[in-house]
Amino acid sequence: MAAMSSSNATVALSPAQRGFLLTLARRSIEHGLIHGRAVSIEQETLEPELAAKTATFVTLEMLGKLRGCIGTLECVRSLAEDVAHNAHAAAFRDPRFPPVSHCDIKRITVSVSLLTPAEPLSFMSEDDLLGQLMPGKDGLILEEGLRRGTFLPTVWESLPHPRVFLQHLKLKAGLSRDYWSDSIKVYRYRTQSIEADWA
Repeated sequence: MAAMSSSNATVALSPAQRGFLLTLARRSIEHGLIHGRAVSIEQETLEPELAAKTATFVTLEMLGKLRGCIGTLECVRSLAEDVAHNAHAAAFRDPRFPPVSHCDIKRITVSVSLLTPAEPLSFMSEDDLLGQLMPGKDGLILEEGLRRGTFLPTVWESLPHPRVFLQHLKLKAGLSRDYWSDSIKVYRYRTQSIEADWA
């Protein structure tokens, strides 16, 4: 996988811009309930930080449990458009959950993660890779052939040990937890998280 193009995830957004993104995520889900698609974005009205191409993930939780999480690993849309698209997808297209209903909305919390460009890690063995990981900070992408999986840094909260973290990432990519080969590729990224209750 090629490294992602430039992202504004390392640029501090203003409180107003952060609030705009959370509101946009909510609007896109509400729009989806009525119209069946994400809310449209008028690109020409966006501030430069919100118009820059950025990879994001949108995570929904309900009663403290995951309710949907969809994102992109490459910068293919503006920050605002990516958030609108991924919020709608997290609510209605995550195959692990039924679509969000009108009854769910008031119980949902939403968070947005902005990804930095992914950087390839160089390692000689699995132990070498594990020694380079930074729990709580690293998001990882694992690739083996056509198989690929990613974990956001927030996953460290439930899988705090590097070896277990990596084992579960292999499972997500469709590999066995003990799988290893010299062709495995791993990329590291960081995230800037924006969180708030659904209100």
